[in-house]
Amino acid sequence: MQREEKQLDMALDAIIMRVNDLKQSISNMIVKLELEHETLNWPTFLDNFALMSGQLTALTKVLTQDKCPALRNLVVLPIQLSQERDPELLRITEQRVPQFSHDLAPDYLRTKLEPDVEQRMLQLEIKAGNMTYEMAQKQVSAFNKVMNHVWDVVSKAREEWESESGSRSGPQQTTSISDTHLLVSAISAGKNLKMPVPQGQAGPPGMMGPGGRPGVGPPGGPMMNPGQQMGPMGKVPSGIKTNIKAASQIHPYNR
Repeated sequence: MQREEKQLDMALDAIIMRVNDLKQSISNMIVKLELEHETLNWPTFLDNFALMSGQLTALTKVLTQDKCPALRNLVVLPIQLSQERDPELLRITEQRVPQFSHDLAPDYLRTKLEPDVEQRMLQLEIKAGNMTYEMAQKQVSAFNKVMNHVWDVVSKAREEWESESGSRSGPQQTTSISDTHLLVSAISAGKNLKMPVPQGQAGPPGMMGPGGRPGVGPPGGPMMNPGQQMGPMGKVPSGIKTNIKAASQIHPYNR
């Protein structure tokens, strides 16, 4: 009897140690997903998942080894139920269970699912049992088709990304040195910038304005030659002479 109790204590200690390691890994993964979701990459996620998978495998080996007694043959019974706060229970459960009361004992010591969950599981099992073989094969084929399509899309994107990464010898250039020099010279020295010419302040080459200044005329007006005089109302007389005569009024029904 003492030997069996000793084996049970050793098995429970090993199980508790493996469960604590798995719980710590799950907690770290949850923290990374909540706080480092922007910087968390896929390889890191796979490493954490592989760690948890290995810990589950180690826990399964501890439960299935010969030295571990069959836990399913053991029954856990509450020795004492109390409504008072239990510090030792708080320490063991990491501040999650303050007291082992009549309300909490059925939930922590239950060996079956909750009634609502059990009812839903029973409905799903009945639905799965009533499905024919042809319907199941059709759903499996549709699911495989969708998964194959997703796999093809991911594989094609991966191949394109790898080909683009391999073809680029260095980082892609996003700037132009010549354009940068042109902008700096234009801002600092005004190079290649054209000054706007005010209207009426300059004329074509070879034109002489009043006072002997080339290409300068009256503001807002046309250019004048030196021998040209101003007419009345400030208008320049035209070089073409016209002779306009008043037409005599002739009545069509003249007698």
